Amino acid sequence: MSAILYVSMIFIWGFSWISIKWQHGDVPMEVSIFYRFAIAAIVMFGVGKIWGKLQTVRRQDHAYLALQGVCLFCCNFLAFYSATLYIPSGLVAVFMATAPVFNAFHSKLFYQTETNANFWLGAILGLAGISLLFAGDLLQTNWSQDTLYGLMFALIGTWCFSMGNMLSIRNTKNNVQPFTATSYAMVYGCIALLVIILVRGISFKFTLSTQYIGSLLYLAIPASVLGFTCYLILVDRLGASNAAYILVITPIVALSVSAVFEDYHWTIYSTLGLVLVILGNVLTQRKKALFTRTKKSLLQAS
Repeated sequence: MSAILYVSMIFIWGFSWISIKWQHGDVPMEVSIFYRFAIAAIVMFGVGKIWGKLQTVRRQDHAYLALQGVCLFCCNFLAFYSATLYIPSGLVAVFMATAPVFNAFHSKLFYQTETNANFWLGAILGLAGISLLFAGDLLQTNWSQDTLYGLMFALIGTWCFSMGNMLSIRNTKNNVQPFTATSYAMVYGCIALLVIILVRGISFKFTLSTQYIGSLLYLAIPASVLGFTCYLILVDRLGASNAAYILVITPIVALSVSAVFEDYHWTIYSTLGLVLVILGNVLTQRKKALFTRTKKSLLQAS
């Protein structure tokens, strides 16, 4: 079951990249993000009520659900959208791919969760692969003050995403299931976005184009309702570090989609990057340390 969720997530979030790009236009990014999670929250609560999936949440858990919502469904996306205003989206993807490392550090800090040698080797290969996939963006980047702003926003977004993962683990440990946690967290994320929009006096615009509405519905339902619920289930089952490796693989799907819609061309560097990302994923999912097994085999042979 975990393998099915993992593969599904790669494709669901892989297609979301082009949908996010189609959201850019006359509608302010804060408003587009608000529309996305408002629709997603309505669907989540509707499904939850009809199918009896929503739990009764204790009062003390709401504070953590609110923090999870602010991290995952507000600050995270505001930071990443802001980053793309200063640096190429490919460079943002490279920094997003560091999420497994952030999760490994935070899991050790908050929950004393250990990671084996396979994870770190896989993460290094994955990051190297992502860098090769977006080698063009990296080489063409003008390393100016604007670039530093973009990198800062990308790092803030990745940190917020990781903290949202840690809060999800806390909520699961306190018997709040991922579906319920995601539903309430989206509501709190929407409230935070609404406050920002009202305080900044941003206009609630809407574009009636097929492209905008179609991409909005995709981001709201498959990418948010299904995506975040499945992802947080994987965080519970596989651990935050291994689950977050999805963010290293999804750019492969995104680039494949870009090849169809945006005339992206694969090169020898991007192909090598693809191989490294896949190899890194295989290593991170191995339960037994590769070096330990090799050493044991050599000792037995001698």
